[in-house]
Amino acid sequence: MSIALNGNELTFAQLHRVALLGEAVSLAPAAIARMKASRAVVDKLVASGATAYGINTGFGKLASVRISTEQVRQLQVNLVRSHSAGIGDPLSEAVVRSMMLLRANALAKGLSGVRPLVVETLCAMLNAKVHPVIPSQGSVGASGDLAPLAHLAEVVIGEGFAAYQSEIFPGGEAMKRAGILPVALEAKEGLSLLNGTQGMLALLSLALHEADVLADTADVAASLSLDALRGSPGAFDSRIMHARAYAGAAQTARNLAHLNEGSQIRESHRSPESDKRVQDAYSLRCTPQVHGAVRDSLSQAREMAAVELNSATDNPLVFVKDGGEGDIVSGGNFHGQPLAMAADQVAIAIATLGGIAERRIEQMTNPLTSMLPAFLTPEPGLNSGFMIAQVSAAALTSENRALATPHSVDSISTSGNQEDYVSMGMSGARRLERMLTNLRYILAIELLCACQGIDLLAPLQTGTLAKKAYETVRGRSAKVEADRRLAEDMEAVAALVASERFSELLR
Repeated sequence: MSIALNGNELTFAQLHRVALLGEAVSLAPAAIARMKASRAVVDKLVASGATAYGINTGFGKLASVRISTEQVRQLQVNLVRSHSAGIGDPLSEAVVRSMMLLRANALAKGLSGVRPLVVETLCAMLNAKVHPVIPSQGSVGASGDLAPLAHLAEVVIGEGFAAYQSEIFPGGEAMKRAGILPVALEAKEGLSLLNGTQGMLALLSLALHEADVLADTADVAASLSLDALRGSPGAFDSRIMHARAYAGAAQTARNLAHLNEGSQIRESHRSPESDKRVQDAYSLRCTPQVHGAVRDSLSQAREMAAVELNSATDNPLVFVKDGGEGDIVSGGNFHGQPLAMAADQVAIAIATLGGIAERRIEQMTNPLTSMLPAFLTPEPGLNSGFMIAQVSAAALTSENRALATPHSVDSISTSGNQEDYVSMGMSGARRLERMLTNLRYILAIELLCACQGIDLLAPLQTGTLAKKAYETVRGRSAKVEADRRLAEDMEAVAALVASERFSELLR
């Protein structure tokens, strides 16, 4: 099935299907009608000779320079060419497809004054899998993600470079091979392709999806760690959660209770005579409060990104009145501050989730904090066991803490001081991928340590659902009887985390 874009109803689920699964897209008939109406307003203004920013003027600091009617088309082409100044490694295919979809949907809203042909061409490129090569660096998130979107727009007009059928071609050649005619830009169309937040929004939207997966995976890992450390699930009592009614904490508490249901390990030390400990360490006892805060923070960031999915983010915007007349109004919807702040929120959530997971790893490997053999090895001393696995988790945790430094407060003036307060939203969203990769490995290490701890408590078994997670780990990584390389085990379990095998247990 094809997803029909109308600028108002795009969902995260649809974005993921287009970006990750290659689902087809088209332009909805209602959107075509709105786009034609707003385009008529632009055409009328050009014919009248009246002045409007971005249509027959220069851009940014050059907004006061009037462009003749004969040069309006060349102005748009020059804009795309001059703004194609990105640097760095290319964005991934999934991010590029997300950017294309998001830009097409924003234009389909009918407030940008561009012809339906522009969106239809983006849809054709998505469906044929013509993917512009877009450098990942060069945006400050001011008038949107200008440089990244310019590299996208280059291919729309048959220039730049694009990936097609596993090869990189000049944009015009890629379009020709795919049977798609490049667009000859009319007034405002180049600006409308460039002016928007779709670079940072694409990165943030994909990061939010994976962050949700890792939040569920963290609950699974924590449930195994709880049993490995012979912790108490009493702190997850629903009455405690109701007394401080955060939705995220309640969800994590339910997950932990469900995962550990039927645990023989818990039953073996339920009486005070068999276990003299009164309370568990915070990294166990406060798991709902910490994981829950992460969940709630991700939810808030998702709400902000959801608004952006169906927003018009270029400038100026065209508002059509009854009778076909319209206003062309200049504003600042391209500014990335909402998304920059949301990306910072996600970064802090990722760092937090990794931080508490690393503490549980430390609890399991440290003989001073657990009743397990030192570093989870049957013969400590001769064997080092999981000693350095914990060190690796600590290194990744520290790296994520540094990466979580806010970007949204770091403005730098650009464009001759016209763009004097910028969001840094693109860089804020771009670092999330690296942080999520680090978190995957931290959780993989926790899963490996927890499963080793449970093995050391045999023949007692963990909870019924948690045991499925244990068996998933053991399908890729055997119990460590004596020292061996653990790098491959960590890679294998991290791949399981990425495949959503653990998070699926909670669905």
